Amino acid sequence: MRFSGIYKPFKGIIAFILLLSFPLIARAQSNIAAPMKDSNQVVDNTLDSLNLARTARPLAGSTRKGDNPVLFLVGNSTMRTGTLGNGNNGQWGWGYFAPDFFDESKITVENHALGGTSSRTFYNKLWPEVLAGVKKGDWVAIELGHNDNGPYDSGRARASIPGIGCDSLQVTIQETGVKETVYSYGEYMRRFIHDVKQRGAFPLLVSLTPRNAWVDEDSTIIERVADTYGLWAKEVASEEAIPFIDLNEITALKLETFGKDKVKDMFYLDRIHTSEFGAMLNAESFADGLRQYVGLELADYLKPVEEDLVSGSSRSEGCPMLFLAGDSTVKIPDNDTTGRWGWGSVIDQLFDTDRISIENHARSGRSSRTFLEEGLWDKIYNALEPGDYVLIQFGHNDSADINVGKAKGSLPGVSEESKVFKMENTGRYKVIYTFGWYLRKFVRDVLEKGATPILLSPTPLNKWDNGHIERNTGTYGGWTREVADQMGVVFIDLNQISADRMEFIGLEEGLRKVNDLFQNDHTHTSKAGAFFNAKSVAEGLRKSDSPLKNYLK
Repeated sequence: MRFSGIYKPFKGIIAFILLLSFPLIARAQSNIAAPMKDSNQVVDNTLDSLNLARTARPLAGSTRKGDNPVLFLVGNSTMRTGTLGNGNNGQWGWGYFAPDFFDESKITVENHALGGTSSRTFYNKLWPEVLAGVKKGDWVAIELGHNDNGPYDSGRARASIPGIGCDSLQVTIQETGVKETVYSYGEYMRRFIHDVKQRGAFPLLVSLTPRNAWVDEDSTIIERVADTYGLWAKEVASEEAIPFIDLNEITALKLETFGKDKVKDMFYLDRIHTSEFGAMLNAESFADGLRQYVGLELADYLKPVEEDLVSGSSRSEGCPMLFLAGDSTVKIPDNDTTGRWGWGSVIDQLFDTDRISIENHARSGRSSRTFLEEGLWDKIYNALEPGDYVLIQFGHNDSADINVGKAKGSLPGVSEESKVFKMENTGRYKVIYTFGWYLRKFVRDVLEKGATPILLSPTPLNKWDNGHIERNTGTYGGWTREVADQMGVVFIDLNQISADRMEFIGLEEGLRKVNDLFQNDHTHTSKAGAFFNAKSVAEGLRKSDSPLKNYLK
């Protein structure tokens, strides 16, 4: 306000009144709870740029098909996959995978989340644009709170007042001088809910995703947010009579069955932002929560749960299963007696199949990485029961290109190293790990299920050097042995056993006999060669201390 000459006599009086009232204002403000401490200790490098956000986040309602409803997702980086939504830093949000669980002919899913936002900043800066696309019959799922900590009036100035009360706080942002009223976390949630209901749509609140944080160093219990944002979201949902999906609890229960090493695989770079594996897990948990919520109509739009009726179907009651995971040297597809064969399709002849069932799930052309990425490993993992066995042999395809062409290579070695690559064929960013990392994941998954993993070095190639077959002890064979030693599991040096036998045949009967074991190239075996390698596997088992050898004929 400007004071004209008429008001000059009153300037001093007004200033005096304001000075007297300041202690009262200060006392009222001092009753507001301090903002939540940033316990995540994560440096969020995601830019809160609305311009960048608009290039990645969809125009609200633009995916709508006819009169079908839209499910709008409102959240932060744990839902979004960063500002650009492409995972270029290796971190993924569950909102990216959520559409996979819904029938897109009935409903579309739009991910409007943005990294770095709190309930306060999303409501003030992004919500109006999202709300503009919401129509009667739509659904809006809201998961916010990870970023509702820190200062009220400086830095990102994104904190909300802890709790669900009706408190408010007048602040002036130190860097900009902009004045703002700050409300409680619960009040922002209520405002989201009321706005959605006014549109004739259906809101639901979702608790935060769990962090890779345990109750203590020796604990097997994941920390919950049940006494802060999880509790507050639940209380607001109850007050407003809307659904609440406890994503925190659903996923935490799953993580606790994995063990700490496998849980690390669910996160990337820090303990709050998920890898692709963790993001897919959270998306699955969200769908699980919808199904478990009695009478929730949104669950009717979910795809039916696909049940694998093939993997493990040959199991005989009371008998264990032997699963095989590998590439074309294990299966290719082994149906022409004059063609190529993998040893996995003939090894049943060496086992007592009245006491153990065998399923060969190997797939031609796969590396350790693509066997996992394509969901082939999940078929084995989901079918495993305590007492089962898994023979795992990879390496032939892991030296292929990583992000061009068929893009199936893994990083060399056995370290924990990982790198983010942009895939040439899809434009997507992917985190690629070492060959040893993928093997360790397979081993952990098998042990988690109470089954027994056995690692095998890759079959030898029909390549000779000065009278000896080339070995892979310095690469994939050696790396497989290293992982087996690290994890304390049985290792069968199939490469050495078969190569030694081939050298003996070559010396005694000539190379023609060895060549008969291969079909068309130096890698893939004939049926005779497949049986030759299967016998080497059996020989390695007999020399091991694995109980699996007791099922051999």
